[in-house]
Amino acid sequence: MGTANGEQPAAGASSDKLRHVESMSQLPSGAGKISGINAVVLGESLAAEENDLIFPSPEFSANALVSSPKQYREMYERSINDPAGFWSEIAETFYWKEKWNPSEVCSENLDVTKGPVEISWFKGGKTNICYNAVDRNIESGNGDKIAMYWEGNETGQDGKLTYSELLEKVCQLANYLKSVGVGKGDAVIIYLPMLLELPIAMLACARIGAVHSVVFAGFSADSLAQRIVDCKPKLVITCNAVKRGVKPIFLKDIVDAALVESEKNGVSVGLCLTYENQSAMKRDDTKWKAERDVWWQDVVTKFPTKCDVEWVDAEDPLFLLYTSGSTGKPKGVLHTSGGYMLYTATTFKYAFDYKPTDIYWCTADCGWITGHSYVTYGPLLNGATVLVFEGTPNYPDSGRCWDIVDKYNVTIFYTAPTLVRSLMRDGTEYVTRYSRKSLRVLGSVGEPINPSAWRWFYNIVGDSRCPISDTWWQTETGGFMITPLPGAWPQKPGSATFPFFGVQPVIVDEKGQEIEGECSGYLCIKKSWPGAFRTLYGDHERYETTYFKPFAGYYFTGDGCSRDKDGYHWLTGRVDDVINVSGHRIGTAEVESALVSHPQCAEAAVVGVEHEVKGQGIYAFVTLVDGVPYSEELRKSLIITVRNQIGAFAAPDKIHWAPGLPKTRSGKIMRRILRKIAARQLDELGDISTLADPGVVDQLIALSDC
Repeated sequence: MGTANGEQPAAGASSDKLRHVESMSQLPSGAGKISGINAVVLGESLAAEENDLIFPSPEFSANALVSSPKQYREMYERSINDPAGFWSEIAETFYWKEKWNPSEVCSENLDVTKGPVEISWFKGGKTNICYNAVDRNIESGNGDKIAMYWEGNETGQDGKLTYSELLEKVCQLANYLKSVGVGKGDAVIIYLPMLLELPIAMLACARIGAVHSVVFAGFSADSLAQRIVDCKPKLVITCNAVKRGVKPIFLKDIVDAALVESEKNGVSVGLCLTYENQSAMKRDDTKWKAERDVWWQDVVTKFPTKCDVEWVDAEDPLFLLYTSGSTGKPKGVLHTSGGYMLYTATTFKYAFDYKPTDIYWCTADCGWITGHSYVTYGPLLNGATVLVFEGTPNYPDSGRCWDIVDKYNVTIFYTAPTLVRSLMRDGTEYVTRYSRKSLRVLGSVGEPINPSAWRWFYNIVGDSRCPISDTWWQTETGGFMITPLPGAWPQKPGSATFPFFGVQPVIVDEKGQEIEGECSGYLCIKKSWPGAFRTLYGDHERYETTYFKPFAGYYFTGDGCSRDKDGYHWLTGRVDDVINVSGHRIGTAEVESALVSHPQCAEAAVVGVEHEVKGQGIYAFVTLVDGVPYSEELRKSLIITVRNQIGAFAAPDKIHWAPGLPKTRSGKIMRRILRKIAARQLDELGDISTLADPGVVDQLIALSDC
């Protein structure tokens, strides 16, 4: 079994590992016209289409945690050549009840041909992520600092908790959970909207060593039942209802149906702890099963505000988070306690250039990995003040985000490209009516952000003065893998840039051979990192087959990637989102980016369809800017735009007008549904209950022949 314990590499190994950042030494340290490249500096001018490099300003870099390519390279080299030493130094800044064995910081085998895949970090060390995220901040004198602001669905609904108040609420719930028999290693399903009670429930589970599994409160009863059957929780935590915009969603009814379904499949849950969300529904109107259901407010508040910590091994499970699987059965991604704690804390700190005075807002829901790592754990482990938002970004109008930014003086704003494109479509007036002067760092997550959306985000939202941390990572990775560090190097619109500390990305061809220099291929990761998931719950074979068998010795991300001559990484989307047209491999993200660059296109989603001549054809769903009518001339203009930007081989075979795209409430486009519509397999659309607007599916079907 291979190990990574800081052994000195053989001569030349360092430069081999660092080849993808060698070209950073060639990067200019100032802006201007360089080798035919137009560059701009933060705060000095807008980023136009011809601007390939956007430099941090000298002032920003001077105050940044990582202020230059040289400093990054030194830190990165250390993280690769001495991972045990690098991560142990970071681990020392957290509280450990018992130290790990210094000779066994990391143990790993990523090669399926050499035995079972295994990853462990800091095994034998005893810690607790809740203690480090909450108690440790209080003990350092920050008990009165705001830990979380809460902004409700309606304007004027708000709340806040200091770190001391947060600890009291976490302890009360933890004591209640212990009183009903929840202990170390037990699973708890959390099906809550973005109330403060959601991160409180996560932290309470972590405090007593229970394993939380948050299910996005938008999943259907069937999807929830699948997860209940798989992890067999001691109880389910939910609330009676939530309002998203003007629409009420009756969560307790969904849970009731899921519990009936799971019981049919042999898993009975005897307790449902229900929070009364009075702004959405009164308790008298809530359907109730007295022998099973308990109101949160009736029991939790009666418990003591102090609760002993359950110290857990670094490799003990922290949470399960289910992701969609290609087989239809969700995959239970399992993250453990110690390595995940270090990795989320460290990535948050450096990727956002975090300062103690920052007010941080991530728009993600805790039902997704972003809400785990960058709403709850990463920020709190740094003692940050976090904003939790229950509502939707376009209610009561499309200025809601910027109203919230001004209200709380948000300094770091982290969101998804889908939201950026949606707000672009609604026009700049919703942005510019608000100050946004507090913003200093922007972030993007979830999918590659196309350059035109990047520039709009940078120019309009950030007033050309805020760097954008365009992060690439996955549920499985636990935290950022390839990301800009805001003050360290110039950005290229649409590029995730360079790897985070300890991460060794490689691009391989179809035979698994590493490709050097400027290239395109499959993105894999060489060697483990602390935040890596350890298995798929109850199915280690699937874990190995999905992620490690495609290319032995590597973690296969499932994503395509290009690396340019400067070493910058460009994510091209899921490999299954690559369309093979007459032998040309075309990334859907590339075609989408070209379409969205058209001034009358607000958003686009591209899928592949069978083509009797070319093998696969390109089918594009296009949403136009408000007020622009559909026309044959516009259809031709969009196709010409793609031909001009990529080539004739990438021209869409079909432009399908789309008033909207089928998205989850987190903003993820459900391409599975688009593929079925494009292929006219309308009887195979599957579950559309998780969509923010299920009605958009019927609209798309109606426009199929237009």
